[in-house]
Amino acid sequence: MDFVTSNAVKKKLEVYSVIRPHGMRGYIFIESATKTDAEQAAFNIPYARGILAHPVKYSEIEHMLEQVKHDMNIQKNDIVEIISGPFKRENAKVTRIDKTKEEVVVELLEAAVPIPITVKMDAVKVIRRETETASAEEEAGEELT
Repeated sequence: MDFVTSNAVKKKLEVYSVIRPHGMRGYIFIESATKTDAEQAAFNIPYARGILAHPVKYSEIEHMLEQVKHDMNIQKNDIVEIISGPFKRENAKVTRIDKTKEEVVVELLEAAVPIPITVKMDAVKVIRRETETASAEEEAGEELT
């Protein structure tokens, strides 16, 4: 999927979406303006065997799709709690965000040595914003003077 999307961006093709449906291993659906755009997006992709001869109707794949509202409300330096995986219930600081892979790199706050850990975005929840703490400290400083 990464190869297809990067091909579409590089060649400035009219590709609207790239879908890998759950349960259909080895297939990727490309929604594009024309069949030529889909073919160009899939051109020279490693391990790609070919393109189906006829376009697939939306009604044929509709049952495989699930509409999800995706909230990307995570920023660098946010303090997050890991809610799944081996580091469950640990607090960490976000050091990097990869929106294309939907992953964040965090460093555990309780660790003696900061080790970067890559986790999925849906495996963390924001508990404190860096901007909120900075503005709260500024307000406290103004009250003291």
